[in-house]
Amino acid sequence: MELAFKVKDPDFKLSPFTGMTKKHYIELAKYLLERSLKHVDSIETPLTFPTVPGKTYPHPDAPDWRYRSVEFESLERTFTLAGPLIHIDPEITINNLRLRDYYSLQFYNTFTLGHQNSLPLPEDLPDSNYQFTCELGGLCKTLLLIPDTIWTQYTQQQKDDMAKTMSKWAHHRTTQNNWRIFNIVALSFLKKYGYQIDDDLLKSHLLWILSYHSGDGWYLEQTYNYYSISLFIVYTSIWNRAFGDEYYPEIAQVIERSAQKLMGFITKFFARDGYLNMWSRSICYRTWISGAFPVAFMLKDKSLLDPGWARRLCSGSLLQFVTKPEFYYNNIPSLGFYGQKEYMVQNYSCSGSPFLMFLPFINLALPDDSPFWTAKENDGIWENLGNNSIKTVLESPGLVLVNHGKTGTSEIIQGKVYYDDPNYSKLVYNTHFPWEDQNPLGGTAMEYSYRSLDPRDVRGDDVNFYLTGLAVENDPDRNHKYTFAQSMLFNGVQDGVLYRQAIMRRPPNNGLGYIIDLADITIPGGIIRVDRSRLAFEYEITLGHFGMPHIGGQKAEIYQFEDETKKVITASISGRQIALISYCGWDKLDSLVHSNRNAEADQSTVIYAYKKRMQKNPPMELMITVMLHKMDDNEWTEEELSPIKEIRIIDITPNYSALGAFIVLSDGEKYGIDFKDIDGKRMC
Repeated sequence: MELAFKVKDPDFKLSPFTGMTKKHYIELAKYLLERSLKHVDSIETPLTFPTVPGKTYPHPDAPDWRYRSVEFESLERTFTLAGPLIHIDPEITINNLRLRDYYSLQFYNTFTLGHQNSLPLPEDLPDSNYQFTCELGGLCKTLLLIPDTIWTQYTQQQKDDMAKTMSKWAHHRTTQNNWRIFNIVALSFLKKYGYQIDDDLLKSHLLWILSYHSGDGWYLEQTYNYYSISLFIVYTSIWNRAFGDEYYPEIAQVIERSAQKLMGFITKFFARDGYLNMWSRSICYRTWISGAFPVAFMLKDKSLLDPGWARRLCSGSLLQFVTKPEFYYNNIPSLGFYGQKEYMVQNYSCSGSPFLMFLPFINLALPDDSPFWTAKENDGIWENLGNNSIKTVLESPGLVLVNHGKTGTSEIIQGKVYYDDPNYSKLVYNTHFPWEDQNPLGGTAMEYSYRSLDPRDVRGDDVNFYLTGLAVENDPDRNHKYTFAQSMLFNGVQDGVLYRQAIMRRPPNNGLGYIIDLADITIPGGIIRVDRSRLAFEYEITLGHFGMPHIGGQKAEIYQFEDETKKVITASISGRQIALISYCGWDKLDSLVHSNRNAEADQSTVIYAYKKRMQKNPPMELMITVMLHKMDDNEWTEEELSPIKEIRIIDITPNYSALGAFIVLSDGEKYGIDFKDIDGKRMC
């Protein structure tokens, strides 16, 4: 077997960019299952994969039900591939297993009480939330879309036997947000096929889900993230067509409206080549947001997306991963992004979790004459973008999406972050420069890192410190490490400038002395930062650029110089370069090598800005930097490294606020940076 997937006999007439047509999607699904089913000896063997040591489950001392959970998760999530293949070809056989027979038997065993691999019932476990609900919802979503795969193969008695367990979990306790969708699709599936359910509970879950809609087609999860697309839009749109339109038409209409709104900007999340961004939690799910592309052609209005561009992005996102040998671990998708990486996975994941990334294979449920399959691939907005960059502002979730025509990359700038988490708290996320884990020694990529040098060791643990001078239970060692923004606030876009705030220590205990006010100006291939430090006592901070992976062990090449107006440091690897330019507010620019923090390599280089202030009462300062990136090996030109023509720092702005700036770019564009009333404009 090939080390990674290759598009064989690509059709560059219909798909000039990826060569991928419906035939190739079928081949890819088969390829992935051929690798996965190597772990199955016979039709009687439950589908499990080797456990990966680390934070993911199950651990060696886990109870028996935890092993039933990992079996069910692996079975259900691989059905994301197997179900569409069975729908296309009911007789399909892989590794001597007829898929319909195998999955029919295994799901029957899963839901039939008394079998050694059957799920426990909720009443047999402590009252809590369990992964069984999540996977039941995933299965019922697929069966609502394509019931002919396995459900129609069971006898009525078999269905009745299975429905008892399914109903128990469908009616059981769920979590407060996206998990309600799993209960919704499971309850709806049971009702659709004649089983009695608690209709009031189903309606309650539906109304709860609608209440999470925040605007711009976006829903609130733990914070704003990809779940808003993959669950709140993909799952519910399938529910609409299979159940909601008939049973709850008013609710279905609300869901339809939010899905249609999402289609107005879903393409902005993807790079020109279809690459998607490593952003938000559950990183190992990767391409699950690409499920929105086939869903666009399941909506009532099927004209919302250009079908050729939709397929081009959907295919490109899959090829971003499946064509890389390092993507596979134990013959299946790794628990990471490009490869196996412990730092970027969560403890609720198991070896089979990444198969949810194949949610876009619901496109195999679209008919052959769907525009998704028949339209010629194209590059959408990128065809006319040139070297320009466009910015899409979603105020409701506090997201800014940037598409850089000059580099072909796309960025996510997040403004509503509730806690310190690198999945969300980076200043910028770029499709071609995956984020790095945080470094407590400073120089963290694409974040402000803060270290207090206050000799009193003030951390704000004691709300009365400022009155008593007493520090309660302060750990001196803790202040030796750099910390990161505890939350990020969105303050709006005004005159082309995005305003946010990085709260370096969380209120209320810390007063107002740990804030960095952020002002972002998007330029071709990068961003201008005009940030205002409001850090009250002695401190050090660093500001890192994107991490540069040492691909094949090759270190990044560093170049540094300065002139009378600016300091410049650049880093380059094959096919990628970054530049950090400091105009004011920083002591120096530097670089360091990180280990085991980058998504693409074991070692990486970060270039960063550094400053140290030892006054007891440091002044506010403007920190003006430019952060550039490009996707070629051409040397930086003097023009590229001189994006700002004029800077005028203003103590009191024309709008009567403190410490702003007037900036003229080299192309003549003018920007006023005014933090007027920024604290009163906070949104989070």
